[in-house]
Amino acid sequence: MSSNQAGIERSTAPVFVLGCPRSGTTLLYDMLLSAGGFAVYLAESNVFNVLALRFGDLNVQRNRERLLQAWLGSKLFRASGLDAQTIGKKLEEQCRSAADFLSIVMNEIAQRQGMHRWAENSPESLLHVPLIKKSIPRALIIHMIRDGRAVAMSLERLRYLRPFPWERRQSLMAAGVYWEWMVQKGRNYGHLCEPDYIEIRFEDLIASPKETLNRIGAFIDQKLDHERILQVAYGSVAKPNTSFTNEGVGNFDPVARWLKSFPTAQLPRFENMVGDTLRELGYTPTTGLQANTNLKTRITRLAYRKYFEAKFWFKRNELIRKIRKPLTSAEIDASVLAEDHPPEVRKTWS
Repeated sequence: MSSNQAGIERSTAPVFVLGCPRSGTTLLYDMLLSAGGFAVYLAESNVFNVLALRFGDLNVQRNRERLLQAWLGSKLFRASGLDAQTIGKKLEEQCRSAADFLSIVMNEIAQRQGMHRWAENSPESLLHVPLIKKSIPRALIIHMIRDGRAVAMSLERLRYLRPFPWERRQSLMAAGVYWEWMVQKGRNYGHLCEPDYIEIRFEDLIASPKETLNRIGAFIDQKLDHERILQVAYGSVAKPNTSFTNEGVGNFDPVARWLKSFPTAQLPRFENMVGDTLRELGYTPTTGLQANTNLKTRITRLAYRKYFEAKFWFKRNELIRKIRKPLTSAEIDASVLAEDHPPEVRKTWS
């Protein structure tokens, strides 16, 4: 392939904005849409991290029919703006895998809107990067990374994770280990598919948006004009998707918030639990890390990591996938993390 052809391939390749939930994936995704050239789909498709895990082998007609029926009745379909009969026929005739499903839907949206490429924003699809790259080789992966202390506070506020019984009052610990586990998984997978993988710090996007967008633009081979993005301002660009609804415009600070709000009594244990990863990513712990973390902390960290690994294995196991019931439209709707989208965006799903 000539260098010119390679450039064309990259400039039209689909872009996956992934990361641990609450790491700024929605903000960057909405920035890409606001920059122009991308199909506008203000929702998370959840194809790889939810749908593909609950409807089995899509080579089987019955599985395709069940997926199509449930999806057409969900918010994810309504957000697409597509005609049910037209897209339903294409999916029935052409879809044989999760990658087929996503590509058919997003290409149809792009064609209808006159756009030349599309992006995807289902944060936890970060766990499925190997499958994404195998089934969509042209995919470009942007891994959004944010300070684990800020992520844990947001996840805890949303009750995103269920703590173990002995951690009932300290679910920040569960959120911290989940953040570390997700980030490490994503980095390990991502480095296997370089140069089609890039890491972006949420803090850089906030502090130096123009420079960070220029770096992303070079990676995806598309100009990202910050002024245009602010002018178009889709979704969370216009209204932050913060879970801290008590913050007004004047005191909104998603980067430094955790410094003021993180429970002081829990911070030393939290930083001892995931401090090595914080430092590896350039986030400086504020408390003195102990050389030997106490036994309870080590057991808790190990237990959560084993739990997350087991849950991930369970979801992907072929035998278990065959015996699990397919999702209903309501269950698909419940999988959408509504807090990641401003109210005016959520209205379009109704």
